[in-house]
Amino acid sequence: MIRRWFALIPLAGALAGCGVSGPATADDISRLPDPRLDPPSAQAGEQVAVFAGGCFWGVEAVFDHVRGVRQAWSGYAGGSADTATYERVSDGDTGHAESVKVAYDPRQVSYGQLLKVFFSAAHDPTELNRQGPDVGSQYRSVVFYATPQQERVAKAYIAQLTAAHAFDAPIVTQVVPLQDFYAAEAYHQNFAAQHPHNAYIVYNDAPKVAHLKQWLPALYRSATQVVEVQLH
Repeated sequence: MIRRWFALIPLAGALAGCGVSGPATADDISRLPDPRLDPPSAQAGEQVAVFAGGCFWGVEAVFDHVRGVRQAWSGYAGGSADTATYERVSDGDTGHAESVKVAYDPRQVSYGQLLKVFFSAAHDPTELNRQGPDVGSQYRSVVFYATPQQERVAKAYIAQLTAAHAFDAPIVTQVVPLQDFYAAEAYHQNFAAQHPHNAYIVYNDAPKVAHLKQWLPALYRSATQVVEVQLH
């Protein structure tokens, strides 16, 4: 079991997980196309999206900096309630993936734009059951769709990226229905913002936020929100 908050990560190994290594160059990532299928939300009011792409610290940090995102929580999806704890999920046999729940305003950011953030800055969608230095099925790449429309948009975008040869390796991201999301323990929430000098954050997660600002400046915002653990 990896205790990330205590780990002293060798520089070379840590840097291996900093970027998104699927496309040939970082410049290719910055030019990922907008989703062709990205209709207005069929539902009114605040919407929810759930993504899994490795350690939830970094994925949450990225979405905390996306314009239109009202709140983001680190947590677990894909397994049952009785195993939705960090100790159990870290064993890699619960079915859960470390995930991030994103509450967003569809008037400011679309689901398709969130997918573009997810596939460009938040993680590498070509790594199977791992992200950078973290290995195991709990670090797999998943889009957990909450509505049939989210399913259609996610599958269409993956097909679009595949047809465009946006990545050197095949996209391994799963697209599966969201059953439940379980908030992670309080010390995981907003971890990157609260521990900016943690070695894991410096080498693996801070570059993701920097890439968001560099590659998708129209979607980037500098201020992060202090996340409440209680979901509603």
